[in-house]
Amino acid sequence: MTVDAEGRARDVDVVGRVHSTESFGTVDGPGTRFVVFCQGCPMRCQYCHNPDTWEFGKGTEKSVRELLEMFERNRPFYKRGGITVTGGEPMAQPDFVAALFRAAHAAPAGRIHTCLDTSAATFSAERAERFSALLDDTDMVLLDIKTSDPALHETLCGLPASHALELGDELARRGIPTLVRHVVVPGLTDSEEECAEVGRIIGNWDNVVGLDFLPYHTMGKVKYDKLGIDYPLKGVKAMDATRARELRQVALLARARRRAERGR
Repeated sequence: MTVDAEGRARDVDVVGRVHSTESFGTVDGPGTRFVVFCQGCPMRCQYCHNPDTWEFGKGTEKSVRELLEMFERNRPFYKRGGITVTGGEPMAQPDFVAALFRAAHAAPAGRIHTCLDTSAATFSAERAERFSALLDDTDMVLLDIKTSDPALHETLCGLPASHALELGDELARRGIPTLVRHVVVPGLTDSEEECAEVGRIIGNWDNVVGLDFLPYHTMGKVKYDKLGIDYPLKGVKAMDATRARELRQVALLARARRRAERGR
């Protein structure tokens, strides 16, 4: 989509609620990246390690202009990277993130690669048009699939699984490169059937370029203590990284079988 000078001027003045930023992110998309953590999330995932980003209306107001200026100060370090917007839930502020991504693509010093890290908590197929402008200027998506079990998803996250699945379908329709991430929690999301079903789900999407199985850890518990929030997974031990890698292979095999069934 082409944006004229007047449109670019409007974009840089758009303001959003930001929890924090990270100058040199290395696990939030390709290369070294400038990472923007949005404030506010409707999900309450039991293993969330950023509970301080949940509440809407908090954080700091930041304009697109301010964020791009922060990026430009370190542009040489981002040569193979770009900007990633995460959260909280960035899709809860679609107009703000859309303006940031449009402005990033139109940056005077050269186009900036854009990446959206999302759980899709506010997306639905019925409201896809609401997010069209954002996805138009999204180069890559990091999509969380919390669990393949719909009933467990509501217990684990407080929202239906359909949001992520419907966004996955939309990203596949658009052909946006997508890396899927799944947190492996002992006793909850670590069964072989669970992981195989994750593989079957992503086997329906031809745009998936990677699959990360992230071992559950307890490092976020200290934040709950500071906020005076009960930690839901008290007593659950960290996931063994070797087992997480084994379960990833289970998912990849199921994905390959699903793609073979589809003739892909």
